[in-house]
Amino acid sequence: MHEFVPTPEHRFTFGLWTVGWEGRDPFGDATRAPLDPVEAVHRLADLGAFGVTFHDDDLLPPDSGDADRRARVDRFRKALDATGLTVPMATTNLFTHPVFKDGAFTANDRDVRRYALRKTIRNVDLAAELGAGVYVAWGGREGAESGAAKDVRVALDRMKEAFDLLAQYVTEQGYDIRFAIEPKPNEPRGDILLPTVGHALAFIERLERPDLFGVNPETGHEQMAGLNFPHGIAQALWAGKLFHIDLNGQSGIKYDQDLRFGAGDLRQAFWLVDLLESAPYTGPRHFDFKPPRTEDADGVWASAAGCMRNYLILKERAAAFRADPEVRAALAASRLGELALPTAADGLRGLLADRSCYEEFDREAAATRGMAFEHLDQLALDHLLGAR
Repeated sequence: MHEFVPTPEHRFTFGLWTVGWEGRDPFGDATRAPLDPVEAVHRLADLGAFGVTFHDDDLLPPDSGDADRRARVDRFRKALDATGLTVPMATTNLFTHPVFKDGAFTANDRDVRRYALRKTIRNVDLAAELGAGVYVAWGGREGAESGAAKDVRVALDRMKEAFDLLAQYVTEQGYDIRFAIEPKPNEPRGDILLPTVGHALAFIERLERPDLFGVNPETGHEQMAGLNFPHGIAQALWAGKLFHIDLNGQSGIKYDQDLRFGAGDLRQAFWLVDLLESAPYTGPRHFDFKPPRTEDADGVWASAAGCMRNYLILKERAAAFRADPEVRAALAASRLGELALPTAADGLRGLLADRSCYEEFDREAAATRGMAFEHLDQLALDHLLGAR
C-alpha cells in the first residue's frame, strides 16, 4: 500500500497565513492562538514540506522598528537554515489595515496609492533577501460596490502604473523576481478588478515589461465564479504565464471556503493534478487553505498534512489512469489525437482548393459519429474512486 508520504522533492509549500489562521471570520472571533512563524517553519518541515511563504505582516508587525525587524528576520532565517525550508514566494498585505478600505494601487486617494507602493517595495527587498523568485500580487481591495465610486478605466491605468514601477524597481535592483497576479472575482470587495485568469492575462499584455508578469490562480477563486479551474490553468500554461499556483478546495459558487486541497470539487482536483503533473510546470504546489475554525492546533497540522496527502493520492490515481491500456484505447476512440493535427497544414489556399472540406463533405455522416466520451469519463471516475 502506497503511504503517500510527502518529501521536499514534491515541492509542497504553505503560507504562514494558512496554518497560522486563528479562525477569525466576519461572524466570529478567533478560535486558536497566534502561531509563531518559527514554529510554523519547524512543523511544516516535520510534515515534509518544501517551503514557506508569507505576507509582510505575517512575519513583521507593520510598525516594527529597524532593530526589531532585523531581529525577527534573522530569527526566521535561522529557522529556515535549520530545517532546509525555502521561501519561493512572498507577497504584501494590502487589504487588512483600514487605510486600504478603498484599495491600494487603485485607491482614489493618491497618498494611499503611494504608501501601498512603498510598502510593497519594502517587502520586495525582503523577498529578494530570502531568495524568493516569485512575488504574488492579490488586489483584494481593488474594486468597488457602486458604479460611480470607481472609474474602472482610470483604475486600470493606476494598476498598470503600479506594476510598471515595481517591474522597474526589480530590474534596476537586479533582483531575480517575477510577479504573479492573483485573480479573484469578489470578496472582500463586491467586484474585484482582474477577477479571472483571462482578465489577468489580457491585462499583462498592456504592461511595459510583460515578461516579468504571470498569474497565480487559486482553485477556489475561479470556482467561486462557476469556472473550470483546470481549464484556466491550461490557458495560463498555454500562454507561458503560470508563475505560481494556490491549491485549496471549494464547493461551488459561494464564499471563498479555502478548504484543504481535495475537499470540495474532487473531480476538478483530479484533472488539475493530472494537468500539472503532465505539463511543463516545475514551480511549487502551494497550499492556500484555512484549517476550519472547529480545529485545535493538532487539527491544523492534520489539515495541512491532508493537503499534501490528497495531492499525492490524486497524482498516483492520475498516473494510473494515463497508464491504463483501456484508457489509451478510449482516448483513441475519442479521436483526441486528431486535435493535435493542424486543421490546415496545407494553408489557406489548400483549404479553399480541397473540395472534400466543404463541397463534398458529408456532414450528415459526420454528425452520426459518436465521440465515446462517456466511456472515457467513466474510466476516469473508476480510477479516481479506486475501482481500477
